[in-house]
Amino acid sequence: MENKPISVLLIDCPDEKGLVHKITGVLYHNDFNVIENEEFVDSDLNHFFMRTEFQGEVPKHLLNVLHGILPPEARIDLRSKNKKDIVLLVTKEHHCLGDLLVRHHYNELNARILAVIGNYDHLRALTEKFDIPYHFLSHENRTREEHEGEVLNLTQSYKPDYVVLAKYMRVLSPTFVTAFPQRIINIHHSFLPAFIGANPYKQAFDRGVKIIGATAHFVSEELDQGPIISQDVIRVSHYQSAVEMAKAGRDVEKIVLAQSLKLVFEDRVFVSGNKTVIL
Repeated sequence: MENKPISVLLIDCPDEKGLVHKITGVLYHNDFNVIENEEFVDSDLNHFFMRTEFQGEVPKHLLNVLHGILPPEARIDLRSKNKKDIVLLVTKEHHCLGDLLVRHHYNELNARILAVIGNYDHLRALTEKFDIPYHFLSHENRTREEHEGEVLNLTQSYKPDYVVLAKYMRVLSPTFVTAFPQRIINIHHSFLPAFIGANPYKQAFDRGVKIIGATAHFVSEELDQGPIISQDVIRVSHYQSAVEMAKAGRDVEKIVLAQSLKLVFEDRVFVSGNKTVIL
């Protein structure tokens, strides 16, 4: 089986007795080798989630067979276990971009960075050190709609699987978000749902918090309200200014972003309403 392709099967549907047996039975009878399997039932919603990695040549009729044995509402997604194609959007801050470029260079990202797009030219030199195309699309002397339209058209030209906002400090319109449904990932420099929007470290400092954090989430049409993928925190004290808090927060931001991308690029994240299930 060493040379056979590896696929990831993602299923979610209303829960009922025998689902795991039915699904694994189909895989068994099609001579697949299951490498990894995990399932979860949301008891409040009576909803079933299952992620299975398996090895073998996939017949064209497999999805039809699965639809035939599962509840009519079942969502079934079969994906090849390949690297994802991504485009990064940036503004001025380098820490998240730099971390992702290094991980990409050393093959730790499970993705191909196709391009970096910035509304300032500050990060061109860093990006081009890694032989990644950098596109500078200035927002100055442009309406928000004109600038976003240019960014959207350029991003779509690369046909990415995901768009990553690596400290992109522009609010995206519903038009942009709906062009990549559940495929835009943002790192927010706050432990959401606290301190939404701009200047969260200043908000945290003014509130006298004892921990600060970062949140990676899928972008939705409502600002900083999309399904959360990953979060983490660090401790701070009253000795630290808002500027010092922001500096300390950069490390947790890049770690949380990298963790969330690993989960998404390994096809471990289900979106269920406005939250995620991670298997």
